[in-house]
Amino acid sequence: MEFKQQLKWLTLAMMCPIIAGAPSSMSKRDSSCPKGNLNITGGTFVLSNSYSHGSLLRYICPAGYYPSVQSRLCQNGHWTSKTKINKRLECKKITCPNPRVFENGEVHPYQTKYYINDTTTYSCQSDYTFRGSAVRVCKPNGKWNGSTPICGRDSDHCPDPGVPPGSSRAGNMFNIDDKVTYRCESPLTLIGSKVRVCQDGGQWSGTEPQCYAHFTYDSPEEASEAFSSSLKSNLAVETEEQQGKKITMDQGGNLDIYIAVDASDSINETDFNNAKTTIKMLLDKISYYPVSPNYEILMFATDVTPIIRMNQFKRQKPSLLGIFKEMDDFTYESKGDKTGTNIAKVYSAIEESMKIEELNNATAFSETQHIIILFSDGQANMGGNPKPKVDHIKSLVTKNDPKREKKLDLYLFVVGEDVNQEDVNGLVSQREQEKYFFKLPDLTKVQEMFDDMIDESTSEGLCGIVWEGLENKRRAFPWLAQINIVHPPKGSNCMGSLVTSSYILTAAHCFKEGDTPDQITVKLQKDKAVKVKRFEIHPDYNLTAKLEMGIQEYYEFDVALIQLEKPVDISFNLRPICIPCTKETNAALKLSESEGTCRKHEEILMNNDLVEAAFTSDMDTLDNSPKTIKNIAFKLGKYRDACIEDAKKAKGINVINAREAVTDNFLCSGGIEPKTDDVACKGDSGGASYVNKKGRVIQVGVISWGVKDICKEKNTFISVADSRDYHSNLFSEKIRLFLKEHLEKDRIGNPLTFL
Repeated sequence: MEFKQQLKWLTLAMMCPIIAGAPSSMSKRDSSCPKGNLNITGGTFVLSNSYSHGSLLRYICPAGYYPSVQSRLCQNGHWTSKTKINKRLECKKITCPNPRVFENGEVHPYQTKYYINDTTTYSCQSDYTFRGSAVRVCKPNGKWNGSTPICGRDSDHCPDPGVPPGSSRAGNMFNIDDKVTYRCESPLTLIGSKVRVCQDGGQWSGTEPQCYAHFTYDSPEEASEAFSSSLKSNLAVETEEQQGKKITMDQGGNLDIYIAVDASDSINETDFNNAKTTIKMLLDKISYYPVSPNYEILMFATDVTPIIRMNQFKRQKPSLLGIFKEMDDFTYESKGDKTGTNIAKVYSAIEESMKIEELNNATAFSETQHIIILFSDGQANMGGNPKPKVDHIKSLVTKNDPKREKKLDLYLFVVGEDVNQEDVNGLVSQREQEKYFFKLPDLTKVQEMFDDMIDESTSEGLCGIVWEGLENKRRAFPWLAQINIVHPPKGSNCMGSLVTSSYILTAAHCFKEGDTPDQITVKLQKDKAVKVKRFEIHPDYNLTAKLEMGIQEYYEFDVALIQLEKPVDISFNLRPICIPCTKETNAALKLSESEGTCRKHEEILMNNDLVEAAFTSDMDTLDNSPKTIKNIAFKLGKYRDACIEDAKKAKGINVINAREAVTDNFLCSGGIEPKTDDVACKGDSGGASYVNKKGRVIQVGVISWGVKDICKEKNTFISVADSRDYHSNLFSEKIRLFLKEHLEKDRIGNPLTFL
């Protein structure tokens, strides 16, 4: 009874509006600010709302420089600034933190300041061992490239943790329970762990500190690498160690992700809309992984407005498109006049949601991985210090057990120029070799970061991932292969699909007796032909098998595999398409191990009388993307008979029963009923016919033969009533066994695992 009363109280609390603890801001007035004495030497400025009350003035400097004052705000007829202005405004050259804090060795050259592209070299005294980067370059974002150079001894329990540029360290004993303490030179801010402890396993607690100036940023590349490396440990499903870290989540695990976005006045409308786009990108990227997270998404300013609550998400299981629509409906103006920045309140709202989850099912809550991602400019101006609220969340999840600290990941993305960095450390997780705080100049840079998030060579199992609508069109078809076979009189031009890192799937009829691997050219990326080791044709493929029955060319089991000499490196532009009845596709369809059967795949992918699908034409030589994407519908159920019957109209087929030519090992497309399909042309043979399901591309057929050559007859690829195409069906048991025999035993690439 007590439990039900608690749950009812918390649920009611969540449903009620969160009441502001203080007025959001002063009312806007008509008084304008002066236009004089605003210029900055070497730069320019922009205004958010001319010279009227509430307008934000931002100073802009050329690349390699930063403004001595970041911004000013028009309030009550005066320009205010977070930084005291006692000198003329100017654009200054970006510097990197002082590297001369290097201990037990020498750094060259000795300079009072180090500017962009300045290079430093490091060496140790004779009785010390060097670790880290021996040469470092000052980057345009105000950070040194590479890793902190360290001269240490091997006699201590923990390795020397070093002294990062711009900092100083207290503590030179490195045995168990010894502590080292860091601080940064003024006016730099310490990001990371101020205190680190030498632990039993020989590792230091926390994260290596960094000293940030107010103009220091993380580059999209380094942020992408750090964020995705950390986040992927909760998203990927692997059985072996990945990048030195054991994967802790499995497909049956629980993953709750809380995302909060700052909508206050210090975030302008463009940045706010970019933030919504950024979240959509993040959710879209996460959707490619095998796990299915639960989400809570909040917008906040003075108050907190939920797009969707965690308990609501778990009840309704809305689609991503549904969530995106709710986000679109929340506009910049939706917050009304309450335009302050109350970061403490949004963490309180997340804590309340977590308490409901724990009351609902304490066991599940304890087994869940909790991820909190906050987007803000870090300028909390009301609600007090958010750190105590974050401490409550930590206590709720970890129960003060250090072993449970990995059950909670706290990320913070701060965007813009006037970032308050002082309190950042208390709001993010701090774990060795992982980064949870990211500072980027604007949200377009965060989007660049998410755009690169899945590009990982070890993610072979993430088949069928594509990004459409990008300038790099190859990335929308990373599995596409073009095949040329030289044999008299004209040779063969076919298409194919990358199905593992070392195998191409295509049609058997592309080959002739006597063909050898050296006659075959496989083209994947631009200017990159790959060498062929061997090819295998389905053992039951026999073009003349039904000659006596009146079928001059019989194409059953028209599939073949080409094995490459070397596996290709998986990247955005080179990634396998998914093949049904494999564990890899099981993960793409987000099925549990017990659900994942070949029959289940067929139910999901071929679940209607008409199944929308597509295939591609030959490649455009400029970017190795298809010249044309051809849209079709596989005719199943009540539409299949008519589709098969038209096979009797093909040249060279003289049978009473069309099923002699088109068995159950074929899929059928084409015609104009109930809608007009595209048809295959000469050169399309061997290409993948595929469906798009849950954001992943899954191949279900191989283009084999057709009734009419519409492309030649009518100079178009738009079907007429009786033009049909037949595709070798990858759900055919004999075709599946052929693929399994070769792809599961792949010894040079990444083999598939068949169900």
